[in-house]
Amino acid sequence: MSDFKVKKTEAEWRATLSPEQFYVLRLKGTERPGTGEYNKHKEEGTYNCAACDNPLYKSETKFDSGCGWPAFFEAIPGAIKLNKDTSMGMDRTEMVCGNCGGHLGHVFKGEGFPTPTDERHCVNSISLKFISDEK
Repeated sequence: MSDFKVKKTEAEWRATLSPEQFYVLRLKGTERPGTGEYNKHKEEGTYNCAACDNPLYKSETKFDSGCGWPAFFEAIPGAIKLNKDTSMGMDRTEMVCGNCGGHLGHVFKGEGFPTPTDERHCVNSISLKFISDEK
């Protein structure tokens, strides 16, 4: 089936995810820019995978790129896997959850953002679930 820890059939994913989440996380869709819940989100905490709850990003790595989707300059070590994506007639780098394989978005490098990595992890909000640091 896959080399991911969380393994579910298509029917099991459809039963646990909303239709919009299934479209993005399992069918590699994209939400419209500027519509996502976490695009302008500023609270401190952790952004987990909406499909399997795997911690993906810390809020300290989030920045405003102006692209219309949440942007991070690095993931939690080991949290994501990268795949070559040529689906739109160009070379891109797809990010998936390292735990379940859910599609998160794409990584863009060398855009000149003033971040430590000069990377922009452009993530669909619907692929994320935010967990606040506040107790």
